[in-house]
Parts: sequence; structure tokens; C-alpha cells
Amino acid sequence: MSNSFQAVRRRPSSAAPPAGGCRRLLLFFAAAFIAVAAEALPASQALAGGPVLEQTFTTGIANGWVRVERWRDSGGALAQESFPADGRGDQTGQRATFFGSARPSSDRFLLYYAPGWDAAGGGTPVLLVHGANQDADLAWANPNEAGDYGCGVQFCPTSGLMQALSNSGHRVFAISFAHKNGDGYFWAEAIADAIEVVKNATGAATVDVVAWSKGAFNARMYASSLRQAWGTAYRGDIDKLILVGGPNKGIDIAFRHGITYSIAVYPACGGGSNGAIPHDWLVCFGFWSHGPEWTPSSALYPGTAQMFRRWDSVYGLATLEQDWWTTYYGGWGFVSHSAGIGAYLSLSLVDDLRNAGVPASVRTYLLCGSSPDIGHFHNEHTGPSDGLIFIASCSDTGGIGNLSADVTVPLNHLELGWGAAAVQQIAAWLDAP
Repeated sequence: MSNSFQAVRRRPSSAAPPAGGCRRLLLFFAAAFIAVAAEALPASQALAGGPVLEQTFTTGIANGWVRVERWRDSGGALAQESFPADGRGDQTGQRATFFGSARPSSDRFLLYYAPGWDAAGGGTPVLLVHGANQDADLAWANPNEAGDYGCGVQFCPTSGLMQALSNSGHRVFAISFAHKNGDGYFWAEAIADAIEVVKNATGAATVDVVAWSKGAFNARMYASSLRQAWGTAYRGDIDKLILVGGPNKGIDIAFRHGITYSIAVYPACGGGSNGAIPHDWLVCFGFWSHGPEWTPSSALYPGTAQMFRRWDSVYGLATLEQDWWTTYYGGWGFVSHSAGIGAYLSLSLVDDLRNAGVPASVRTYLLCGSSPDIGHFHNEHTGPSDGLIFIASCSDTGGIGNLSADVTVPLNHLELGWGAAAVQQIAAWLDAP
């Protein structure tokens, strides 16, 4: 990284220098291609006024799932979102096969079925909802799919929460989204669709939802009826809502640490991580590089700024990190330019979500982590956190109408979906009457 600060050239005016090469930093928001036999189903197999079943896959499915379906939202509002041109946000492996595209339209989603999904006496079905830069496989069925450190620690297990719940008799399903950092309104609508499909498949009136990180924020949007005019209002079909590592009072981590995360994203600096960062200008290897496409207002990351909220009045900034002041508050630093977090707060939905409120009919559980030790990642260290989200944000109860439990376990953010303490706690909540 020190090479980024060498021989800094004159600050740019209007002309942008050419971009450079590419290198991938393992992790921020965290495969081999396997042929799968597909069974096409007629378009008439649709839920009335709801999602349309496009295709079903039943053989050769990896990671222990027994069935995968591709569904299309029929409302007409969910549309194609933009993907990074260099492919860092593309669907890969079996997800690309199931979607039929590496860059699917956001009106599509995948629904995964775990063994025993159709077993009698399995209780309330469970829908698992992953977070940004994840999918149903990596999040819930094979934390090792991204390799070492892809799960928050060096050595990752090859099975996860899906297997633990399925083996204990739960009827388990999981959604996989088309866009890894998609618009929260789109994700919330897809979650509503997935719940409808699960109810139809099982005959259940309600579903228990376990949602992680960005997925927790968007699942809460559906439960709170925070929606666009075209969106689905909450239909009273969630019994338990388990929010795992959720940014319930927002995040500002990308702005708190100077240029640290931007170096990991900018191609000209050798970055390849897939996430929105503060800087539209950054010095890479002595030259100014222009990258507005990586900022939170970019069409590549529509769901990110929706979770922004300032925390600088609670926890001080990392004052020893390069360009810390201008990164957070805006302006030209020594090697970067940022509009500052304030420029994006008009896009935030955090206060709207807390004001909308989760109904008292929804039993809500908060599971947070307290270990800022995500491997190969610059962890959040300016306040108590799981390495990514402040505990005070994750455990915030504002707007929750019926808080059943709030538990913090000694895990980092990426361990919360598979770590033993988290799995045991989630299972205990689901098993409770």
C-alpha cells in the first residue's frame, strides 16, 4: 500500500488519468462451475398476483441443497441493475447457471430448498436471507466456498446453518439475490415474494426469517412496510424475525478509516473488492485516478447508502489513518478526494426504517458479534464492534415493537452465520414455542 503514496503528482482539475490494473483483496462484504440438470416449468405456474416460477433444478446441486427454483417478480417495478464492468459483482458458479446469467435482472431471485423441507411436523418453515456480497451457498451451506478467510477466519467449515437446522428437523429455505449490493427496496420485495413461495410450498401461514447483515436491514424493511408505492405491504406472515449482525442504527465504517478501504476497491491501486467507498479521486502509485463509479451514489451499489448513518458523535474517527478528516467530512486530502458522508445521507433509510417500526406481532431477536477480528480485513476499531458493525447499532431496539431477545456472542461479523455460538443461539430461538 505504501507505493500509493510515492511521487504524488499534481492534483487533478477536470481531466482524469487512465485507470490501472486489478487485484482482489480477500473480503469485505465477502466455485467451480458445475453442470446442473434443469427441468423447465411452464410460466402458468405462478402464484396469483405474485412471483412466477421460471425454472426448477433438482439434480447435481452443490452444498447439500435438494432443489433450487428461479422465480420472477411479476410486479414490473424490479429491473436490471448495473454491475461493475470488470466482473467483480457477477454471479459465479452454480448461481450463474441457475440465474441463466452472470448479471441477472433484479426481478429474479433463487429459492433454495434444504433436505426435509417437505417433512411433516417440521414446525414453522425457516427462510434464510443472506447479506451483501454473499449468496445462499456461501452464507448458509458452505462458508468455505470463498476459500481461506472467506468466512472471517483462516480455516472455514464446509457446512453451515442450513445443515444444522435441517438436521434438527426444521424446514429450511434460502433466498439468493440477483445483485450483490442491490437496492434495498428490491431486496425487500424479493423477500416478500420468497415468503409467499415458502408459504405456498409448505401450507404454512407464517414463516420464521433469519436474516444477516444487509439482508437483515432489508427483511426488516418488508416487516415494517417501508416500501415504494409499488411495493408489497407487510402481510402478517412472519412469526419470528432473527436479525443477525444487522445495521439497525446504520453504518459509517467506509468513511471512518481514511483511504484504507478505497485502496482495496480502486483498480488503479490494484484493488478488486466489491463495495462502495468514499473517494471519487485517489492517488494510486503516484498518479491521480478518478473513480466516481465506486462511490455510494453510483448505480453499482444502490443498497449501500440506504444503510448510512453518522456515528462520529458517539465514537471518534481513526485520526492516524491517511486523509481521515476529508474522507469523513468531505474535501481534498493529501492523496484523495471525498464528498463526505453528509453528501449521501439523503439516500439513507435508517431513520425511516426505525420510525416505520416492526409490528408487535413479529417476535424480533437481535444477534450481534463482539469480536473485531475478521481475517485479512481492516476491522472497525474505533468502538466496540464485530469488525464491521458497531454493537450499539446491531443491538439498537428503536422501532422494534416486540423485542424477544438481544444477545451478543464473541464472534466477528462473518462468523455470525456459521459460528457455533451463533448457530446454537439461532436454533434455540427457533425451537422456542
